[in-house]
Amino acid sequence: MPFYEPFYERLGAQDASFLGLEDANNPMHVGAVLLFDEAPLRAPDGSLAMDRIRAAIGTRLHRVPRFRQKVAWVPGERHPVWIDDDRFNLAYHVRHSALPRPGDTAALERMVGRIMSQQLDRGKPLWEMWFVEGLAGGRLALISKTHHCMIDGVAGAELISVILDLSPDAAVEPPPVWRPRPAPSGARLVADALLARATQPLRALRAFGDALREPLGAAASVREAAAGVAEVLAPSFRSASPTPLNVASGPHRRYAMLEHRVADYKRVKDALGGTLNDVVLATVAGALREFFQDRGLETRGLEVRAMVPVSVRPKGGDGRLGNQITQMVAELPVGLADPIERLKAVREIMRDLKESRQALGGRVLTQISEWTVPNVLVQAVRLSVRSRPYNLVVTNVPGPQIPLYFLGAPMRASYPVAPLSPGQALNVALFSYDRGLYWGLNADWDALPDLEELKRRLDDAFRELEHAAGVAVPPAPPASRPRARRPPSKESA
Repeated sequence: MPFYEPFYERLGAQDASFLGLEDANNPMHVGAVLLFDEAPLRAPDGSLAMDRIRAAIGTRLHRVPRFRQKVAWVPGERHPVWIDDDRFNLAYHVRHSALPRPGDTAALERMVGRIMSQQLDRGKPLWEMWFVEGLAGGRLALISKTHHCMIDGVAGAELISVILDLSPDAAVEPPPVWRPRPAPSGARLVADALLARATQPLRALRAFGDALREPLGAAASVREAAAGVAEVLAPSFRSASPTPLNVASGPHRRYAMLEHRVADYKRVKDALGGTLNDVVLATVAGALREFFQDRGLETRGLEVRAMVPVSVRPKGGDGRLGNQITQMVAELPVGLADPIERLKAVREIMRDLKESRQALGGRVLTQISEWTVPNVLVQAVRLSVRSRPYNLVVTNVPGPQIPLYFLGAPMRASYPVAPLSPGQALNVALFSYDRGLYWGLNADWDALPDLEELKRRLDDAFRELEHAAGVAVPPAPPASRPRARRPPSKESA
């Protein structure tokens, strides 16, 4: 047997912070619900060909080495590191389940909620894939779950393209032989950690300098960088309005899926101006306006903010997983009744944000976070959450616009699942794939028993924008459906 050098890789501070933020009520994994045609994945006897499915996934794991690594900890410092899992078992991670036939969308959404409520086992590589049969229409669902310390949304989109194929008849190549590398001793980890601390000031200066370079602009000065950091942190010093979305989460999740077409959003933006993401945020604002009014909230004067993650991943990518994101905080104009005025307000807000120094400040903070102690970063995030700088997260990740396949089965849809932040009961995520725009709503089970109503309101809000743009027939007015008004929850008062 060949000799292998001990191997480990330290988690960056931002990645490590997602481990530190996780508890029983806030699992920090991201995921997706992928829908395939079921027939190509059936064995000759009619059963789901799980052996063939696992073998196909196994042939691709060398492209994502992180999927055969688990978390270990530096003694004393308690900083997480990646090491190879010498007991890796693919069958544990690639699982088989089923819904009673014919499983409808609501049944699948309930299963997704249950799976996403469960924390990943930290003693193993932090991912799972559930292949779920029994869906109506001859469909098969793949529910994926990966810890946020491993990937961000952009890396997740790239990961899909690694696991899937560009054609239905793609050959399955035999994988290279994999042997786990031995983990380093505790003494080696401690010695390396002490060396890293000794060089920390120099790395901090280098990180700050890197953050000022292109592509954000060589003209960026230290003064501009400091102003950018101040703009990023400013929302933490003035709380957004309290809403039913801002309560302590419990351990259980609800999930809802909604499908639109990218072309419809492009028609709206072409008619009314702005970007596709402006139309998305205006849709969210319109839906929340109706949703809050359903619950008896007065939306005039309500300051509702969305945290919009922004990738700082280099153009062209560097092949790494992990998190390379910063954030912008945008106010959602829920007080405006007219859909065109809402979109106009969103367009102006996002234009101002793009022209501000927030992008520069976010890049600086992202670079600097890599030499901070993760526990400090975690406490900073927890303190920020208490000040309620934003009410919810809205993330929109572009995916491949060509059809993809798995063992000849075409992928028909891809709905994202994003984790809840502490103190927030809703996360709205979107993923575009092959001309479709797929919404995934992840919510706290107790705080949003009416999540299905919010999903309907999102569809209504977009149809309202379509009609206002003159590109669709008018939707049914919101008043046509009985509105059950409820007082705000005590926790949101």
